[in-house]
Amino acid sequence: MPATQSRYQAPSYSRPVTMPGKAPSKIPIAYPAPYGRTSTSPPQRGASVSSSAVPSLTSDSGSNSGDCDTAPSIDLVELLNEKLSVTVNREPLDKSLVNQAQTSGELNAKNRELLELQALAQRRLKSSRANFADGMKAAKEVKKDLEWTQKHVNNLKTKTERKYPKQYRKASQRYPSPEH
Repeated sequence: MPATQSRYQAPSYSRPVTMPGKAPSKIPIAYPAPYGRTSTSPPQRGASVSSSAVPSLTSDSGSNSGDCDTAPSIDLVELLNEKLSVTVNREPLDKSLVNQAQTSGELNAKNRELLELQALAQRRLKSSRANFADGMKAAKEVKKDLEWTQKHVNNLKTKTERKYPKQYRKASQRYPSPEH
């Protein structure tokens, strides 16, 4: 039986309709290209072939004899590559890849910047804590000194009042204390 070839043309696909409320996609939708199909008559079996239910795996054509009629072989991978290279526009994909690389670089730069700023903030916090501790220590010393001074001023005041009562009253009338 002679080999015949026929070509099947798949229906073309229409583009999707943009629905309201959805943001349009920036990535183009690639539709499958129509595939060509070939049909051939089944191979003729020779007289020496057994009628086993399991086909032989020794021949590419599925028969054990070399006297069959075969159609010219079609490399489907090559055909698919040709169809995809014609139908798929790679420019948007390339642009999105460039955009992704740039965004990734910017993100990495911002991440490094944030890590540097975090390290700087930690150093500043450490120095601020040290300064605060020094300030608290100084404030406690000043408070202690003021209490000591106030205690001694009060002692001097009472001693002066006992030792010189007339002069103390006269001076306290002339220079009244802010406490009164």
